[in-house]
Amino acid sequence: MAMIRVEPVDVQVRADWFDGRPRELTWAGQRMQILEVVGVRSETAAYPVIVGPRTVFEVQTPVARLTLAYRHRSRRWTIEGMDEAERAA
Repeated sequence: MAMIRVEPVDVQVRADWFDGRPRELTWAGQRMQILEVVGVRSETAAYPVIVGPRTVFEVQTPVARLTLAYRHRSRRWTIEGMDEAERAA
């Protein structure tokens, strides 16, 4: 399994109210349920103050495994990676 980096694409994500984990995403008008959150990485100290911190989630959807990033300062969700093997299946 190799995660392919893609140009960040803005998506709409519905997150859990209590823990902030993504539950559903809308990408290009298509709704996808997030089946599993595979990993979480907090990057609070990895970026300059101007850009701000972000949290990266690796999630499994029925279509593919995706890398979602949440930028705390701008409150934006983006897709930054996709698993090619899952996408081809």
